[in-house]
Parts: sequence; C-alpha cells; structure tokens
Amino acid sequence: MEDRTYYVNYNIDKNLLCIDRLSIKGKDMRSPSLDHQTTNFGFQKVPMESKRGLVRDVFNSVSPKYDLMNDLMSFGIHRLWKTALLDWLTPHPKKVLLDVAGGTGDIANRYLIRGGGPVFVCDINQTMLNVGKKKLEQNSYTHKIQWICGDAEALPIPEKSIDVYTIAFGLRNVTSITNALSEAQRVLRPGGRFMCLEFSKPAVNLLKPFYDAYSFKVLPEIGHLVANDRNAYKYLAESIRQFPDQSKLQGQIENAGLEQVRYRNLSGGIACIHSAWRI
Repeated sequence: MEDRTYYVNYNIDKNLLCIDRLSIKGKDMRSPSLDHQTTNFGFQKVPMESKRGLVRDVFNSVSPKYDLMNDLMSFGIHRLWKTALLDWLTPHPKKVLLDVAGGTGDIANRYLIRGGGPVFVCDINQTMLNVGKKKLEQNSYTHKIQWICGDAEALPIPEKSIDVYTIAFGLRNVTSITNALSEAQRVLRPGGRFMCLEFSKPAVNLLKPFYDAYSFKVLPEIGHLVANDRNAYKYLAESIRQFPDQSKLQGQIENAGLEQVRYRNLSGGIACIHSAWRI
C-alpha cells in the first residue's frame, strides 16, 4: 500500500497541534490476518476484509441525499439528538475536535457554531466529505475545518494530539468496534473527551413493535423513493439491531482504556450518547 500524506497546520495560542507533514505508511493497524474471519454486514455474515468496501459502497450511493434522508427518516429528531450531544460536550474555543465518520460535517458545523476550536473531519468515504465541503464552503469558519479521508480503525492522527473525539452514527459501520475504540483512546490527550452518538436499544418495551415495523418496512421504502437505494436503508435497520446495547458498549469503551464512562438514552433508548475520558 502506498504512503498517505496529510498536511495540516494551525496554532491555538499555546496549545499547538501542528502536523506539518504526517506520513502514514499504510500499515493496517487492525488484525494482521483477516483471512477466513467474518463479521456482520447487517444480518449478513461477510469476510472481514470485505466490510469496509461494502460500507463505502453504501455511503457512496446515498451521499447526495444523506442529509435529506436523515431529516425524513427521523422526522428531524436527529437534530435534537445532535443538540443533546453538543450540550453535554460543551464546545470550547481551545479544544481541538476530531469528528470520526464525520461525513457531511454536521457535528463539525454545530461544534464551530457553538464556539468550538479547530476541527478535523475524518471519514472513509471521500464522496461524503465532498458533500460536506460543498455544504459548508460558504461558512465564515470553513478555514477551521480540515477534511481527511481516513479509516476509524487506523486514524492518520498522532497519538495524544486531540482534545475531543466524537463519532455520531458511525461506530456501527466499522469492521471492529474494539479497534476503533482503541484508536480513539490512542489519539486523545490525557484529559481528552470521547463521545459517541449512536442508535441503541429502546429501553421502553412498548416502543419495540412500532420501531421494528417502521425500521424494516417503512424506512427501506423511503430510501428507495428518495435516495433510490432500498438496500442501503435495509442495511441501516439491520446494522442497528446488530450493534451492542448501552451496557455492552459501555463495557467495550472501558476495555479500550477510557474511563468515567456514562451514557444517556435519547427518545426512549432509540439513540444513546456515551461519554468517556482519557485520564
């Protein structure tokens, strides 16, 4: 694999994060051999080495309608969930944010609007990043965003260099949650904050039959009509069901070396925010 080189420069008063020339040799930081190992892609079992490409294909397909679909399929509630994430996070002008699986820049945009410091948006899908750059190109603070095409499991970021790590609706799509969480712990500075917003398990039993009916019957049809991709939103519904519940994910975050792990359910547990710190 050829070298990947990224150029990033900025100063934040005395807190300097300056990556003048960061060269990543293309070393795969995940398991040394993925041969014959399988993982979940929705309800399917696929070879581990195939999942990254399958996920990339999903988001390449839906990227032009991604933001519209988020509004339609959640009835706009995803905006409230993201507001709750930023409320709990409390952006600070001297805190550097790495938003992983940042896609079209929604979290980055909100972080900057609320006074946060410079942002790296990292996503494995260049098409999603292109949509985000175009969407935010007229904003006065665009210069504070650096867009990086990179893998959540092998971040092209130095260790102990980031103040805040966020991942919103992206942890579900990685090949190895363990590896992605290990990378989050690696890049955070001591005292750095980890926050994950993700679909989770409804805590109210009465919600489940309605939620299942909507997820498996209605959602794929909306995807077909609006984004011309029924299977992408079928995968979305299935991937949510395969994702660890609130307590199990809390344990995985703790096992990655992050501490003071807490979570807050949103909309009866349909979504959940996990917060942790690198001590």
